[in-house]
Amino acid sequence: MTLFTGLSAFSITPTDVVGRVDATALSGLLERISTAGVNSIGLLGSTGGYAFLSREERRRAVEIARDSVGGRVPVIVGVGALRTDEAETLARDARTAGADGLLLAPMSYTLLREEEVFQHISAVAGAGDLPLCIYNNPGTTRFVFSEDLIARLAQMPNIAAIKMPLPADNDFRGELARLRAHTPTDFAIGYSGDWGAAESLLAGGDAWYSVIAGLLPAQARALATAAMAGDRLEAERLDRAFQSLWDLFREFGSFRVMYALAEALGLCRAIPPRPILPLDAGAAARVEAALEHIGANIRP
Repeated sequence: MTLFTGLSAFSITPTDVVGRVDATALSGLLERISTAGVNSIGLLGSTGGYAFLSREERRRAVEIARDSVGGRVPVIVGVGALRTDEAETLARDARTAGADGLLLAPMSYTLLREEEVFQHISAVAGAGDLPLCIYNNPGTTRFVFSEDLIARLAQMPNIAAIKMPLPADNDFRGELARLRAHTPTDFAIGYSGDWGAAESLLAGGDAWYSVIAGLLPAQARALATAAMAGDRLEAERLDRAFQSLWDLFREFGSFRVMYALAEALGLCRAIPPRPILPLDAGAAARVEAALEHIGANIRP
């Protein structure tokens, strides 16, 4: 398997109120993920709150990951930033600190054009000199990658994969066929959006970039294993257990829900970075009920 295939588990990044990474908490979360046997760890992705962290804390998070799970499971590090030079610096920092691969979304304040995104991603891929996964995340960046732009970027050095949003028409097979017709055979195409993960893998997607695997890695791995094996009945059975949680993700955003999940599971003191507020008591109770449905262990 290559770096960007299988189940990639994205961790939250626990911090204190001033944005300093909690090394003990992060190490514990990463060890939990590693033990479950995932294919890779996604660090400092959207779930990891990379946009809320300073350069120093982002580098420190990668060093913590290296010291915790380095050599046992590959670590893919998000290096998104508003400026190209800043993203290049973050990519170099990640490589020096021990990252195995990079993840890059085209962050912006001003809506970007295709040529701007092409040059931005190409430059960061060159600076990082590690395999890089394009992060197509229009819900956050407001930029939608055209299939032509994906095909163009896939030809560039170090650009090895793309993390796609769920297709609006749910036509995974059609989208995968079109993208694979215009990208190198070793270019990996995976999906985020946990409620569509089973279907994306059943359709032949290369990877599930999973939010929930950051806190429930064993349960997510069971779902991914069934789907990648083509066992539709088992994958659908396992996916149904997650439906209440997927509903919460869609209603409140997975970022907020993951912090409530970490609290409910007793894994760490998890307070989202301001201005993001914790879920209220009613929503938190729904999170605990969703966990019970999945069969996860909740602290007393």
